[in-house]
Amino acid sequence: MSNVESLVGEWLPLPDVAQLMNVSITKVHALLDERALAALRVSERRIRCVPAEFIQDGHPVESLKGTIVVLADAGYSDEELITWLFTPDESLRGRPIDALREGRKTEIRRRAQSLAW
Repeated sequence: MSNVESLVGEWLPLPDVAQLMNVSITKVHALLDERALAALRVSERRIRCVPAEFIQDGHPVESLKGTIVVLADAGYSDEELITWLFTPDESLRGRPIDALREGRKTEIRRRAQSLAW
């Protein structure tokens, strides 16, 4: 198990994401393409999975897309940006993903943008 796999904990295979969100697998692929979600190949089977905490109330976390775009524009790979989102930060009192789930997107976006410089 890689560091990012253990850091995230719960991963959802793409068909499970589709079922949880009540959408087609095609829609999940579209969400990945438009950067509303990010996925990695995890586990021994190397299947594409999304961190479970990227889904909230049956939808992608609202402010996740913009944050993924900012991090990707800063040159982060999907593995690097997922690692950043799930790494505890004492100054945040938690992890960036927790702050996004709590609706604190401005603070997280500002931090993400600063990584580009």
